[in-house]
Amino acid sequence: MKIKKRLILASSSRFRQQQLQQLQVPFDSISPDFDETALLNETAAQTALRLAAGKAHSVAVQFPEALIIGCDQVAWCRNRQLGKPLSVAKAQQMLASVSGQEVTFYSALVLVNPAEKRLHQHIDETRVIMRTLSAAQIDHYLALEPDAIYCAGAAKSEGLGALLIKRIYSTDPNALIGLPIFHLVDFLLAEGINIL
Repeated sequence: MKIKKRLILASSSRFRQQQLQQLQVPFDSISPDFDETALLNETAAQTALRLAAGKAHSVAVQFPEALIIGCDQVAWCRNRQLGKPLSVAKAQQMLASVSGQEVTFYSALVLVNPAEKRLHQHIDETRVIMRTLSAAQIDHYLALEPDAIYCAGAAKSEGLGALLIKRIYSTDPNALIGLPIFHLVDFLLAEGINIL
């Protein structure tokens, strides 16, 4: 497959890199330089989309002739946003708070074509019903799945996080991992990348 434009994933996440590798399209992965702090009075969906777009645009400045993929995910439960815990202690608290609850994951995707001034964007919403978890079960899960601290809501669904989940309502099972593949395929096709 001959690709006319360079494709760049604006992420250092190996989970998202693995997802994109499944499409067997050549790409580079570049870590974006963008502040990921949530803003006051911003919904979880708005945060996810702003961060995805910000990451893509920060990389587009360096590579204006490339197509840039930006993505981000924010979880919402009990009227608050749940980002990536980044520590075991925060992951324990987060998982205890979502135990037995419904969590909504907003997975935002942006594809930027800076040269043509085109922007494609989508927010995928996945509803997840979590199992009721004991403190011992949470500790056991985090010991076996240390990368969970880098996942929104500490639920690494593509790994042992599946044990925490009772039910999922989704239009794209890839979105829960962090990269809505179904819409990405649409965006790439719209930009002339014939990946099919």
